[in-house]
Amino acid sequence: MPYGISIKCLNDTASPILRLWDEASSFEVSASMEDLNYPPHLTLAVFPDHPSHLDEVLEDVFTSQPRLFISFEGVGYFENDFLVLWARPRSDDALVELHAKLHRNLDPAICHEHYRVGRWVPHCSLATKVPSSEAKAAIEWAKQKQLEFSVEFDTADLVQFPPVAIDREYRLR
Repeated sequence: MPYGISIKCLNDTASPILRLWDEASSFEVSASMEDLNYPPHLTLAVFPDHPSHLDEVLEDVFTSQPRLFISFEGVGYFENDFLVLWARPRSDDALVELHAKLHRNLDPAICHEHYRVGRWVPHCSLATKVPSSEAKAAIEWAKQKQLEFSVEFDTADLVQFPPVAIDREYRLR
């Protein structure tokens, strides 16, 4: 099972994302984000296996990391086997720097290509299993949806998935 490194929101500022989960799930057969049983998050890295020196990297990156307040401005989508809907954060230097700091000490070859520096698209998933029969309506909804809220990401973790199992967790300052 793969591993992921994320920052997540464990506080009330997650409520706008949770409302978007409800809206976006109307395009799915089953509510994928609710089924995940994991809070709103931004994934920073994904690995097929647990890298050998990952624990030291995580300690270095997250023990003094402040909380991040990320503003969101719209909804995007990725076209895969299923359509994925996601909340688009505004450009944020602190988030980009956190991602770069994490990846400085990791071999890019062991990280999933979509999460590597230069390829990563910061996103907070809203629905991950929109079938092709609902794709047109979901894309239209995404294009029309304008967002104006911020979320406080207060925790980082290393998880193994699916299902999500937390391996290590760090409260951000």
